[in-house]
Amino acid sequence: MKCIDLLSRDVLRDGAAYHIARSSLEQRRPKALHSQDFYELIWVQNGEMRLTLGDEKIDLDEGKVVFVRAGEPHALHARAEDTFVVSVAFSADLIRNIGERHDALVGRFFWSTAPLPHIAHRDIRELAALNKQALRLERVARSALEAEAFLLPLCAELVAEAQQTREEAPDWLVMACAAAHNPEVFREGAAGFVAVTGRAHAHVSRTAKAILGQTPSEYINKIRMEYAGRRLAGTTDQLAEIAADCGIPNLSHFHKCFSSHFGITPHQFRLKMQKNVLQPS
Repeated sequence: MKCIDLLSRDVLRDGAAYHIARSSLEQRRPKALHSQDFYELIWVQNGEMRLTLGDEKIDLDEGKVVFVRAGEPHALHARAEDTFVVSVAFSADLIRNIGERHDALVGRFFWSTAPLPHIAHRDIRELAALNKQALRLERVARSALEAEAFLLPLCAELVAEAQQTREEAPDWLVMACAAAHNPEVFREGAAGFVAVTGRAHAHVSRTAKAILGQTPSEYINKIRMEYAGRRLAGTTDQLAEIAADCGIPNLSHFHKCFSSHFGITPHQFRLKMQKNVLQPS
């Protein structure tokens, strides 16, 4: 596939340290990849996006955050209607300078040497906070200070989250935690989580409690409720359909789980989150 080069001088004008953009993505497949001499943070605010990296194709739903490095050929297109994303482009000098000053970032995020870009996940409340910070970025001077004030707290949060799954976590548990975000897994509840590990339920439960501080059921239910929250906020789907897609067709039980997680009912949550929704131009 053809690759187009984008230059920072065309994006970061007048010495700006960053540039922020909001885009509605088309479902039409891209005809070319593009590479760039700047770094870019992209997150899916609504819908589902496909990230193409050469022969690699990764589907990303709401709340997924991608750290695209300079010189990394890629393309984006929507996999669902009304998909829109937010992106923040950062100057290469700024990112290099941050990496040189913070050892905790070596090998992570923009500073990773992995073959694929780092992809993180923000739950619905974390995504709302990220969007709030992005709004602030649009209103202030495009300085290095403001860029760091936005980027470093996000990186610190992600580093802290990674440390919660401590180094002694076995590979099978790390794999199960990643797989648990797949609807085909979390619809099956704790049984789906355990099935991915290939271990006995009692052993998985003890290990998860010791390392994650949660049972498989608690871990899965958090993912289920965050998924339900995104559906309630971003769609007009019926509650019964959303509950069934979460693997909890019993509406009474679903209400109990949702209210326990968010502190309000699904109906109250939808009204709150769909009020004054920011639409990108």
